[in-house]
Amino acid sequence: MAASELYTKHARVWIPDAEEVWKSAELTKDYKQGDTALHLQLEDGTDLEYKLDPTTKNLPHLRNPDILVGENDLTALSYLHEPAVLHNLKVRFIDSKLIYTYCGIVLVAINPYENLPIYGTDIINAYSGQNMGDMDPHIFAVAEEAYKQMARDERNQSIIVSGESGAGKTVSAKYAMRYFATVSGSASEANVEEKVLASNPIMEAIGNAKTTRNDNSSRFGKYIEIGFDKKYGIIGANMRTYLLEKSRVVFQADEERNYHIFYQLCASAHLPEFKALKLGSADDFHCTNQGRNPVIEGVDDAKEMSTTRNAFTLLGINESYQMGLFQILAAILHLGNVEVKDRDSDSSSIPPNNSHLTTFCDLMGVTYQDMSHWLCHKKIKTASETYIKPIPKFQAINARDALAKHIYAKLFNWIVDNVNKALHSSIKQHSFIGVLDIYGFETFEINSFEQFCINYANEKLQQQFNMHVFKLEQEEYMKEQIPWTLIDFYDNQPCINLIEAKMGVLDLLDEECRMPKGSDDSWAQKLYNTHLKTCPLFEKPRMSNKAFIIQHFADKVEYQCEGFLEKNKDTVNEEQITVLKASKQFDLLVELFQDEDKATSPTGAPPGGRTRLSVKPDKTRPGQSSKEHKKTVGLQFRNSLHLLMETLNATTPHYVRCIKPNDLKFPFTFDPKRAVQQLRACGVLETIRISAAGFPSRWTYQEFFSRYRVLMKQKDVLSDKKLTCKNVLEKLVQDQDKYQFGKTKIFFRAGQVAYLEKLRADKLRAACIRIQKTIRCWLVRKKYLRMKSAAITIQRYVRGYQARCLAMFLRRTRAAIIIQKFQRMYVERKRYRRQKAAALIIQCILRAYMARQHYQALLREHKVVILQKNVRGWLARCWYKRTLSAIIHLQCCVRRMRAKRELKKLKIEARSVEHFKKLNIGMENKIMQLQRKIDEQNKENKAMSERLSGLEISYSAESERLRSEVVRLRSSEEEGRNNANRVTSLLEELAQLRKELEATRNEKSVIEEWAETYRDEMEQMVTELKDQNNLLKSEKDDLNRLIQEQSQQMTEKMAKALQEETKQLENDLNEERSRYQNLLTEHLRLEERYDDLKEEITLTVHVPKPGHRRTDSTHSSNESECTYNSEFAESEESSRGGEDVTKAALDMSLFLKLQKRVTELEQEKQALQKELDTREEQFQRARARDDEEHKKARGAELEYESLKRQELESENKKLKHDLNEMRQSLAENAGADKATPGSPAYKVLLDQLNASTEELEVRKEEVLILRSQLVSQKEAMQHKDEKETMTDAIMYTEDVKKMKDTGEITQAYMGLKETNRLLESQLQTQRKTHENEVEVLRGELQSVKEENNRQQQLLAQNLQLPPEARIEASLQHEITRLTNENLDLMEQLEKQDKTVRKLKKQLKVFAKKIGELEVGGQVENVSPGQTVDEPIRPVNIPRKEKDFQGMLEYKKEDELKLVKNLILELKPRGVAVNFIPGLPAYILFMCLRHADYINDDQKVRTLLTSTINSIKKILKKRGDDFETVSFWLANTCRFLHCLKQYSGEEAFMKHNTPRQNEHCLSNFDLAEYRQVLSDLAIQIYQQLIKCMENILQPMIVSGMLEHETIQGVSGVKPTGLRKRTSSIADEGTYTLDSILRQLTSFHSTMCQHGTDPELIKQVVKQQFYIIGAVTLNNLLLRKDMCSWSKGMQIRYNVSQLEEWLRDKNLMNCGARETLEPLIQAAQLLQVKKKTDEDAEAICSMCSALTTSQIVKVLNLYTPVNEFEERVSISFIRTIQARLRDRKQTPQLLMDTKLIYPVTFPFNPSSLALETIHIPSSLNLSFLTRV
Repeated sequence: MAASELYTKHARVWIPDAEEVWKSAELTKDYKQGDTALHLQLEDGTDLEYKLDPTTKNLPHLRNPDILVGENDLTALSYLHEPAVLHNLKVRFIDSKLIYTYCGIVLVAINPYENLPIYGTDIINAYSGQNMGDMDPHIFAVAEEAYKQMARDERNQSIIVSGESGAGKTVSAKYAMRYFATVSGSASEANVEEKVLASNPIMEAIGNAKTTRNDNSSRFGKYIEIGFDKKYGIIGANMRTYLLEKSRVVFQADEERNYHIFYQLCASAHLPEFKALKLGSADDFHCTNQGRNPVIEGVDDAKEMSTTRNAFTLLGINESYQMGLFQILAAILHLGNVEVKDRDSDSSSIPPNNSHLTTFCDLMGVTYQDMSHWLCHKKIKTASETYIKPIPKFQAINARDALAKHIYAKLFNWIVDNVNKALHSSIKQHSFIGVLDIYGFETFEINSFEQFCINYANEKLQQQFNMHVFKLEQEEYMKEQIPWTLIDFYDNQPCINLIEAKMGVLDLLDEECRMPKGSDDSWAQKLYNTHLKTCPLFEKPRMSNKAFIIQHFADKVEYQCEGFLEKNKDTVNEEQITVLKASKQFDLLVELFQDEDKATSPTGAPPGGRTRLSVKPDKTRPGQSSKEHKKTVGLQFRNSLHLLMETLNATTPHYVRCIKPNDLKFPFTFDPKRAVQQLRACGVLETIRISAAGFPSRWTYQEFFSRYRVLMKQKDVLSDKKLTCKNVLEKLVQDQDKYQFGKTKIFFRAGQVAYLEKLRADKLRAACIRIQKTIRCWLVRKKYLRMKSAAITIQRYVRGYQARCLAMFLRRTRAAIIIQKFQRMYVERKRYRRQKAAALIIQCILRAYMARQHYQALLREHKVVILQKNVRGWLARCWYKRTLSAIIHLQCCVRRMRAKRELKKLKIEARSVEHFKKLNIGMENKIMQLQRKIDEQNKENKAMSERLSGLEISYSAESERLRSEVVRLRSSEEEGRNNANRVTSLLEELAQLRKELEATRNEKSVIEEWAETYRDEMEQMVTELKDQNNLLKSEKDDLNRLIQEQSQQMTEKMAKALQEETKQLENDLNEERSRYQNLLTEHLRLEERYDDLKEEITLTVHVPKPGHRRTDSTHSSNESECTYNSEFAESEESSRGGEDVTKAALDMSLFLKLQKRVTELEQEKQALQKELDTREEQFQRARARDDEEHKKARGAELEYESLKRQELESENKKLKHDLNEMRQSLAENAGADKATPGSPAYKVLLDQLNASTEELEVRKEEVLILRSQLVSQKEAMQHKDEKETMTDAIMYTEDVKKMKDTGEITQAYMGLKETNRLLESQLQTQRKTHENEVEVLRGELQSVKEENNRQQQLLAQNLQLPPEARIEASLQHEITRLTNENLDLMEQLEKQDKTVRKLKKQLKVFAKKIGELEVGGQVENVSPGQTVDEPIRPVNIPRKEKDFQGMLEYKKEDELKLVKNLILELKPRGVAVNFIPGLPAYILFMCLRHADYINDDQKVRTLLTSTINSIKKILKKRGDDFETVSFWLANTCRFLHCLKQYSGEEAFMKHNTPRQNEHCLSNFDLAEYRQVLSDLAIQIYQQLIKCMENILQPMIVSGMLEHETIQGVSGVKPTGLRKRTSSIADEGTYTLDSILRQLTSFHSTMCQHGTDPELIKQVVKQQFYIIGAVTLNNLLLRKDMCSWSKGMQIRYNVSQLEEWLRDKNLMNCGARETLEPLIQAAQLLQVKKKTDEDAEAICSMCSALTTSQIVKVLNLYTPVNEFEERVSISFIRTIQARLRDRKQTPQLLMDTKLIYPVTFPFNPSSLALETIHIPSSLNLSFLTRV
């Protein structure tokens, strides 16, 4: 394929970069042949011109399509090169948080520096039994593959874990061993898997230390062989160690620590047992304080010390040996603190009484003088003499350090040996899996002997790895029958020859060590002379003569020659060892050096040096020569490495390469430079190179067809897919060398898949463009037509609108003119009227003014005239008054003067006579006249008086009128005056009012202004108030709405809380049920285990088979448990004779037996405790039942007594009537005949008297008989028919009528009352007795609880004892306590059984007496006065005999035959098809009814026990057969329902027919057996679930995930599966239809067997839970399944399951809810995952998924096509932030082992027992119908 076809515009490439190693860029211009540069654009938008190498013309590496990024297997990448590998690992590690990735046969593990929840038991169970290619990469997948290949191929396996320090090798090896221990279990009696895991903390304590790169770095290599037996259970293990870094004991660099055990020992120095070691803080010792950082963050050394000691104990190293180990370790610490001082330049000394050396000698049991002497001296031997020579200070310090390192190495080897002894098994090993945890390739600034040995080992391992990869490639090609082409791969054999061949580096090193004056410099010169010119892999540094360079497979490494000889010799002063071996007080020390020979160096002490290495030597043989002990470290390491390679070559290797992502230990931080270095060093890139050299991409024909179907035309598709693929490939790829056709796969060269993906993407893109073009054209045309139609419509409406507007304008113009005319007229008229009104107003005002002026003038003139008139009148009156006064005065004066004159004259005349005469003459006449006048006057006077009276009257009236008028006038005058005054005052007031008016006007104006302001303010305020009112109204509405919402929320909250509380209670109940049912399962497992052990003991020890020990009938509820216990006891007694068994096996078997005995005693105690509780409940129920029955009986008796009284009263009246008739007859005959003895009257009287006496006696007996019958036969009376009751009443009435005397009636009534009182007193006494018994039982229960608390306290105290004493004491104490409690409870049960049996006997006696009394009553009821024609009817009606009572009778000896034919040999298929459902249960119950009917408790007990044990036996034998388990589950439930239905309890008799009520059990209460049967049903149900799970498990993943139910939706991605088992695309795989057919088969089988509908619902719910859980777990562990199309497939599959539920009417059984997590996971794969709204929708949608599951799915989401997009990290973080408050378990996977607690709702049968017929095919002819 030409480069121009690939290096086109927009193609992406990788270019080298100094910081990121490789950087991605995109071509902005097509590459043409001959171009010297590429025009690129970086991801940050920077343009770059990339110059090509003019010599090689190599183009940069192409990037893989995005669809291939993040693959599980690096070999699945189309372009296999370094940048592709690095980028894929980075994407998986950073974006998806996936630390494991396959690279062919290699598992690449990147250390996350964070604890991940991916190593739990649920993950182990998920990977167990799965194919490696089906699951995401994981260390468990590698371990499962090794375990599976060991079992399948019968070949040993090895897991090789490598990597540099801090990469996670130890953790990976630990998890691999944990996986083996979990999935295989222990095959021997001891818990070997626990011991294997317990060896890890020990080896970490003595072999791991903190380095600058790792807090728990393994400073040695180890190879652990985990042994398995023929059943592939762990039986033991063996450990081999390599390259212990001894130099760390005496030297540590900055920020590093010594081995953990030293710090653990110092942290525990305060413990009493460590006081003698005289330890302190780690800072006080030279061996532990050099790193200046003795603390590891997050690690508690004291707690780790406790873990280490517990591990020692578990591995069988007792306390004394442990203290010896700690004593040696403390001595090493003290030895490091020993100070050596210079004596002179050639000698040194140790001051006397050095405290640390004294402590060292005390701990080691050696003398101070000897040790101090040989620390500063050495012995030199010659041919004839021996010299002791002092050594200088630096040599003495080196000798001290060498001794410390030597002691620690010996101690390390001793611990390894003892660990191996503890892990060794006496059982023959069938196969093993080895786990190699060893250093990876190392290169530092200064590389010494340690790095040389490590890199040498890695060269050997890399060679083995390359050969294995090459071999696998060759096998694959040969298997597929494609032409084999030699693959060129790097062969590091020259490098290995340089190191280990003759005259190689190691050979020359050993030769130099043997030279007397050998040195590092002379060795270096030998290397230069030997290899510098002959070997191209060996180089000499330019600036050094003491170093050399070797070209390793990973990199060039420069080694410093200084120290090589010393480290290779690894010498120690022989005399120091001799001093230690002379220790008499310390046996362990002597044991460490028992195989120690002379010092390895003939020259004595080493010349100096810091670091040493130790190789664990092979076990010595007795006949070995001393020369073998003088092997150098290099030679020993080379031999052990050859042995390791032989072991690995004999096994199938599995490779785990651990990568350290950064040096700062930051979690999920990726440093590309460091990663590339390690990838190059660990051989991953070499694997990639080998794969890329051949055909790295491999597709099955089905996968290729499914993926690239879009590149084929319809005519190219043939029925033969293989031929179709060949034809298409020949057209697509012209170069035949780019691919090869195998038998089942197509092999592609590197880059071909990317090319095909490019063609596929181009085809899809072209199709998308065409579809988009068509759709966009259609959309645009549709939009254009819609716009055109809209435009026309708009034009029509606009034009119409414009016309209407014009017409409106014309109308408005005309109207405006008219309006203007009228407006102008109106304005003119208004103006005219306004002017006219103004003129009129002016005229009016003017005229008024003129009129007022004229009026004022007139008024003034008038007032002037008045004034003049008044003045003139006043002047005239004044003048007149003066004139009149003057005139009057004048007249008065004149008249006074005349009067005076006249007076004088008269006075003169009077004095004269003549004058009187003259006066008299005229006097008479005058008198007469006067008399007449008087008369007239009187007349007139009368008339006048009359008139006067009239006038007076009129006058009085007139005067009265005048008076009133005067009064009125006066009042008018007064009013006038007042008015005048008022006028004045009014004028004043008017003036005042005018002033006030003016002031008021001013005030008014002010007030008006204020009012205007106030009105404005008020209007504003009103507006504001309105606004506020509206706001308040809205707030009120909001508040009302809020209140309503809150009330609704509170209601919903309360309802939700109530629902949650109810749900919580239901969950608690389900948990209790589940816990109880799990205990039952564990009990069943222990029973089966006990049976297996018993059979093994029987086969091995040859003891006779233990017999059955019969127990009492009250133990029937736990018959099987008691039987097993008795058999175990007998087997224990019989097994005691086998004393010749080895001690270890005996101790272990005794330990197991004690353990099982404790478990069984505990179970028996619980069973007895439960039985006591049951007895107490039964007593309470019996007491309540007795009270109720007594009340009913008392009511019946009172009714009977009242009826009898009425009858006796009527009889009394009749007797009185007869007596009166008799008296009358006697009275009539009294006169004639006397009452003589022979007379008729006397005879009649005598006969009646005798009859009455006899009748009285009979009635007395009848009363007693009736009383006893009322008491003993209450239930029979309740079940009597109403007609029979009426018949009895009539009979009793007729009998009563025969009584003839009132006294007898009274006496009978009083006797009846006395009998009632007596029975009531007896009932009360019995009730008190029951209450006392219940109180006693409660007291006993309280004492049991107190005893239990006391035992718990004792157990807590025992926990403080040492482990060995604790186990022994706790076991002995627990056995004693449980045995005593068991005996006490057995005694109580025996006492209660005796009481029950005694009461039963009394009941039988009473029943016999009642029967005799009934017979006697019937005989005595015939009185002498009665004739044969009138017999007395009996009180009891005898039971009628019927043809069949629904019972089956069998003989005792036929019981075994019954059980055998009905249970053990019954074929469920025939019964289910031909007979009624539950037939065996009905037959067993009818047999049980007959045993109850004849009151045979022994028969009842044995029948039930045999039935239960037989069902258990058949289920144990055929427990894997679904039909058998389903059949006996249905029959067990039916048998349980029958026991309830016919128990006689009212709660279970509601739905019974009267006939069924007659068939109730009468003598035995089998409530306890019902519990036993319920437990048995639970066990069968759980076995049924496991059976179904075993059948469904292989179908679920294939049918729900892998099979494409909707064809063509999901395109298959490249799998890259290479030499791994996989279930993808296998022929004959399961589909969804297979699952549905299996579910239908399960359902139909259960329906045929008559399983209860409610139970079927529970089974279906469990089935769907298993399907949903397994599917979801696999989805969470398979990155290739997390795509949009797979989500659609899953949802379709779930809909098919829901449709199945609808067809079976099971939608309400809760099965659909169990699929909710799977449904939500499928929806999560399909929804949008970009914005915050999408995140909110996801959080609300995925309520059934945990946060970890949601994040896991989002991380695993993988686009199948390049058009899909990956989920961004920011979006995942948004999801995590939103779900942070959700309280859920952090568990990732669902528990597939979860079994919902089962319930058995009561389901009565309508089938009548008497109608059941037994088929002859059952061979039950010995059963007799009763």
